[in-house]
Order: sequence, then structure tokens, then C-alpha cells
Amino acid sequence: MKSWTPRSRRSGTDLTYLTPRLALSFLPLACLFAGSLCAAEKPKAKSVEALAESARQSVVVISHFGRDGKEDGMGAGFIVSSDGLIATSLHVIGEARPITVQLAGGKRYDATEVHAWDRKLDLALIRIAAEKLTPLKLGDSDALKQGAAVVAMGNPLGLERSIVQGVVSAKREFDGLEMIQLAIPIEPGNSGGPLLDLQGQVQGVLTLKSALTPNLGFAMPVNALKSLLRQPNPVPINRWLAIASLNLQEWTPLFGARWTHRPGRIQVDGQGDGFGGRSLCLAQRAVPARPYEIAASVRLEDEAGAAGLVFASDGDQKHYGFYPSAGHLRLTRFDGPTVLTWTILQQVASPHYHPGEWNRLRVRLEKEKIRCYVNEQLVIESSDTGLTESKVGLAKFRDTKAMFKNFQVGADLSASNSMPAQELAALTKQIQALSGLPDGEAMTALHAHAELSQSMLAERAGKLEQQAVQLRKLAVSLHRQAVQNELVRLFHEPEEKIDLFHAALLVSKLDNAELDVEAYRAQLEQMARELAAHLPEKAAEAAKLSALIQYLFTENGFHGSRTDYYNRANSYINDVLDDREGLPITLSVLFLELARRIGLGNVAGVALPGHFVVKYIPKQGREQLIDVFDGGKNLSRAQASELVLSYTDAPLRDEQLKAASKRDIITRMLQNLLRIAQHTESSADALRYLDVIVALAPDAPLERYSRALLRLRSGDQTGAKEDFKWLLDKQPAEINLEKLTELYESL
Repeated sequence: MKSWTPRSRRSGTDLTYLTPRLALSFLPLACLFAGSLCAAEKPKAKSVEALAESARQSVVVISHFGRDGKEDGMGAGFIVSSDGLIATSLHVIGEARPITVQLAGGKRYDATEVHAWDRKLDLALIRIAAEKLTPLKLGDSDALKQGAAVVAMGNPLGLERSIVQGVVSAKREFDGLEMIQLAIPIEPGNSGGPLLDLQGQVQGVLTLKSALTPNLGFAMPVNALKSLLRQPNPVPINRWLAIASLNLQEWTPLFGARWTHRPGRIQVDGQGDGFGGRSLCLAQRAVPARPYEIAASVRLEDEAGAAGLVFASDGDQKHYGFYPSAGHLRLTRFDGPTVLTWTILQQVASPHYHPGEWNRLRVRLEKEKIRCYVNEQLVIESSDTGLTESKVGLAKFRDTKAMFKNFQVGADLSASNSMPAQELAALTKQIQALSGLPDGEAMTALHAHAELSQSMLAERAGKLEQQAVQLRKLAVSLHRQAVQNELVRLFHEPEEKIDLFHAALLVSKLDNAELDVEAYRAQLEQMARELAAHLPEKAAEAAKLSALIQYLFTENGFHGSRTDYYNRANSYINDVLDDREGLPITLSVLFLELARRIGLGNVAGVALPGHFVVKYIPKQGREQLIDVFDGGKNLSRAQASELVLSYTDAPLRDEQLKAASKRDIITRMLQNLLRIAQHTESSADALRYLDVIVALAPDAPLERYSRALLRLRSGDQTGAKEDFKWLLDKQPAEINLEKLTELYESL
């Protein structure tokens, strides 16, 4: 387990959260609302053995899942009501993460809602669809005495439902909140578990441990949990999840599995309930009369799986399917729910299907014929037309994880329609004739259709192994150069016309060629409309600011990434939208762009050293700093100065509070990615970011010097010499010209 142990200025104690993957810094907690639900007569004390036996069935294992769909953390919880209510720590469930609960008998449930949660108390109540559970009794933590014997239950280091005995050392106050200090050996995985007295009553929820001392831990008093029970704030799980659920007005999932949506993509994983692990996701759009076509691109995580198109469905068990399966392409017919009603009409192997890559599937349904295509090549033709219903959509089988994009329904969806036949033929001929990197007019023609060119180049690379390396480099270069050119073009506009959100998406697209920029732009516009709908007509600026903070940080749970700060995803604005988690600068971009869209124009970004913030400039009164990384809290001048001092060992200066330009903001985002690349010693990544930084700020000498050194290290002597020559011509004061001349002459 990794850990870091910042010292609490108030207490001098080194504290960490009890997460199994990463020990988190102790955060300020809010006020405790005490209450008492315990019995009037104190129960008799039990032995530790008896406590373990009676409480074991009420303690659960809680897992949450990260950005890659894999288990990202595990902790404990305990049953507080027989109808499926589970108590735990908020950091155990992970803000905006899918959650599963495993009961003592081994049965697993997905959480259906977050019944109540409080970030500052680090407490949460989640609900599962289960009944007749055995809850633990809640005690009165106000009556808990120093020296009282207690036991802790949880899953330390993954060892499920372990128990350990200790005593209450004291009750300590942290930022106005009383916590129970324990002399007890607590380990990662105990978080969220119950602290029990010897009568078997819950006195606290385990939440913190010392990173330095093995027998020092803390629990949140159970009376704080009672305040959440009295005043819940239920959030359905589909609202809680960062990975957005399907829009049920557009899609209807059938037969289980987990279908999720991100702008421009649909992903599925998990076993379906149908025969062979079958699960469907049917589109709700209207389907034309035959002849018509459906198409989508699919990529399987494992080619042993199966996923693709479904058509002529009755909305239940009957339908056709066309999909890759174990490296082959299948056309199947389902007439019911069992193996006896399943027919493989045709199964073929095709060189036109590319394992591990995106493959475009297309089906044409005529009155007496079904034609199936992969990557625009006809692979299956069938005269089976017995199923005549009209619902269409997506399907998966077995325990398959797959992604889909560009689902379409129409009269003719052949790729040739997306581009005039003559141009397509010329481009195809040009790519087929390539034997290396093109130049001049050929490169210009490729740039004109960069996305299509990239796809065609990648396909040719797969067929011609001897040219694969060079062709793939060309495809990547085309993409990155196109993104870089678009960013530079954006910043040729006047400051007020620059679309900052679009520019931030291009930073993401630099590393993700498949990013659907327009889909994310549409998502931001939808958020702005949703926010504006709650504002009164002619709302005052202060009211707009308050509504924006409430919308982002309370209603939708956007938050600073404290558990995974240096994850690249925090610098990608699309991932910030998906996961509701980011760095100060990416959260600020989202804040500023939503503010602009609701007519709140007097806000700006402020690039404090080490910590980006937003400032609000009212027409009357003093400027107000807002820390979007900390839930939109106001930041006083003194607090800002203390923050700057912690990063620079120098006091805050007035010039550090000036508004950052949009170019400055994007450059700083790129520099964040550059630092991550340098930390991981990825020269190729670092060079990519420096190329864009230099393109945006061509007169920046330090960045150009860094690029020259990286080019030299990467074997690009021509590029390094070009940068050194530029620096020698400009002779910037920041660079040691004697050393520079020596390097240049050595080339």
C-alpha cells in the first residue's frame, strides 16, 4: 500500500484514510449531530468470540470500480436495516464510482442508490435490493467512555470479516468535530467497518489510521451516522455513477449485463441473463421499411468474446444477430430463450476482420435477402427472412467486454456515400501507392481527409507488415499534426472568441484519436441548458454564481481528485466530465465555460503557483477567489497567500492574481501532462506535448531548448539542430549560450 503522511497543523498527528490502494490525506470534517437510538437498558457484555459470531453476518465487503472498469478499492460496511441499507465510509464507495456489496454468505449485489452521504463526515449509506437482512444495533457514542473495551470488524488487506480488539484511547476534536481515537491495530480494508462495544452495539465507523504508528486509528462516532439516517439525501445509482447510464429514451437494455454510455460510445461488460450470456440493447429510433441498413463499429476487449448487431427483433427473445465470435463472423437466428431455439445460419472467417481493432459491421435487410458486411466487404449473404419485426440494436454474448460507436439506421449506409466515389478512389489509390512517408501534394490530400486517411493507412499497415511501422507512424503523425494545427488556428482568434472548452478537448484528443469532440461539446451545452432552466428570468450575477456552484459540486458531485491526483485522466476535460473528478485547472475550465454559457461573464481563471483558482469580479465590491478543487469554496486573500507560500516559500504577489489568458490556461494544461510524461520517463509523450507548447508559444525559449534536448535524445538530430539554431539566432537571456553553441557544433 502506498501512503503519504502530511502533518496536521492542528493536532500534529500523521493520519491516512484506510483505503487499500492508496492512503489518503486526512481532510477537514464537518459538525457532528448527536442522537440516540440505543435501548434504555444496557445489554450484557459478550466475549469477543461471541461478538465475532453474532456480528459476522452483518458485516459486508464493499468494492468500487475505477475508470478502467476494474476493481479500484475495497473496504467494509455493515447492515443498519433489514431492507438493504448499508453504512460505510464515503471514501470506501469512491465518489461517483460503481459499487458492489458482498454479504457474508457470498452473494453479491450492485448498489441501487446512495441513500445518504456527507463528504466532510466521510460517511455514506447505500442501499441494495435485498430483504430480511440482520442489522447491527446502534449504540450511543456520546456515552462511550475513555478506556472502554471495543472491537473492530472489517476486511484488513482483503482478509474478509476479520476482528481485532482494543480500547478507546480518547475523544479528539478535528476541525470542530469529535472523533474516537483508538488503540487498536487497524489496516487498509477496515474502513467503513463497525466499531463495536462489548454489548455488540455499533459505537463508530472506522475511518482513519496512522501511517506511522500501527496501533493508532480513528472512528467517526455512530451518532454522526444517525444524522444521515434521520435526514437522508437519496441519489439513484444511475445519477451517482460517473460512467453515465444509458439514455432510456434512446435505448432499452434487455437480459442483464452492464450497458453504459459516454458521449459517442456505448460499452458493455458482465454476463447477460439470456442463453449463452446473451444481452441486448435495443434502439428506440424509428426503423424505415425494407430495404434498410443498420451499422456500427465494434471493438472486443477479448476476441474470444462475441458482440455486434441485432435486427428484426420483436423486443424480446426473437431476433437475428451479426457479430464477430472467437475470430469468426456469425449470422445467427434466435427464436426463443434456449439453445434449442438458436440457429447459426452462417459462420465464416474473413481477412477483412481485424482482431483487436475497431471493425465496422453493416447489415442490409431486403425483402428476400440479408447481406452482412465487415469493413465494407460482403462476407455473408442469406435468404432466411422468417423474422419480420423491426427493432434493431446491439448484442453481446458470454462474459464479453466490448465497445460500440457510430450506430446508424438508414436506407444506405455504405461508406462510399460519405465521400464522392471519385475522391474515395483517388485517395485509396494514393494510399495503396505509398511506400514510405509522403510529402508535398500527397500530404496535403491526406490532411484534407485526416480521419479517413488514418483508418485506411492503419488497414494497409495490417496487410503489409513490412511497411506497418512507417504507416502507423504516419497515421499518428497525421492525427497529432491535425490536432495541433486546429489548436493553433483557434488561438489566432481574438481572446473573447476563443472557445476554451473546445481547446481543452483538443488537448485530450491529442492523446485519444477516437475522442468525439462534438459529442462532448453537446454534453456541455446540455449541462448549461439544465443549469439555466433552474435560474429565474433576469437572475442577478450573484444568484447565477451560487446556482453554478450548487449545480456542479452539490447536485452533480464534481470534485477534486485527491485519491489519484497524478492520473492523466485528470488533465483530460472529457474524463473530468465523465468521472466528475479533476485537477484545479480542468475543473476551472468547466466552471468558466458553464459560467459563460449562462451569461455570467465576469469570472476568470487565476494561475496561482501550484494551484489554479477562479475569481469572480462583481460590478460592485471586492473580487472573490473561488477554489473549484475544494467544492467551490471562497478563498480569502490570506488563504491564497498561505497556499502560494506552501508551493513557493514566497508570499503572494498582486501580479499572481491577474486573469490568465486562454492560451495560458491551455499551455498550463499541456505542461501538467508534460510533467507526468517526464516523471514516467516517456520521451515520446514529453516530445508530443512540447511540440504543441512550442506551436502555441513559438517564442518560449525554455520550452524550445527542452524540445531540442529531447529531440537529440530521441535520435532526431535534424530537429534538434533546427531548435538550437533558432535559439542561437534569438540569443535569449535564459539560456547558457556557450553551452548551446557547444551542443550545436557537436551536431
